[in-house]
Amino acid sequence: MRRLLILLFSGLLLGSLSGGAEPWTDNDLIQPAQAAKDLKTPLIIHVGFPVLYRSTHITGSVYAGPGSKTEGIDDLKKAVAGQPRMREIILYCGCCPWDKCPNIRPAFAALHQMGFTNVKAMVLPANLKTDWIDKGYPTDKHADADK
Repeated sequence: MRRLLILLFSGLLLGSLSGGAEPWTDNDLIQPAQAAKDLKTPLIIHVGFPVLYRSTHITGSVYAGPGSKTEGIDDLKKAVAGQPRMREIILYCGCCPWDKCPNIRPAFAALHQMGFTNVKAMVLPANLKTDWIDKGYPTDKHADADK
């Protein structure tokens, strides 16, 4: 377990030092309008901060903790425990502008390190409010996120 974390964080550090190559390809990204068409089939996981999840989150999503923290990655692993490696998973954060988000990249990389092959990162260019809530896509409020 410790070796996996060291490899994961080393890879993220090297990636940021070598020009910051993204951990995904264009095929690994999903736009909000596309994701909103089917919220029941994929496992949708919020990898942002608990206060955001508690206030408003995507309908049917589960909370896994911030991807920027070791505890959040541990919670993400628990959230996908027992899932088939080919399960469709959509990760989202929405805490801040997409290009500055501290959570989505480590969470995406961790799932790939675990062997998940059908992971998508939802592109929220500004934040969850602007790119999902204000567009009228389905949300839930006041859920339990004790992290």
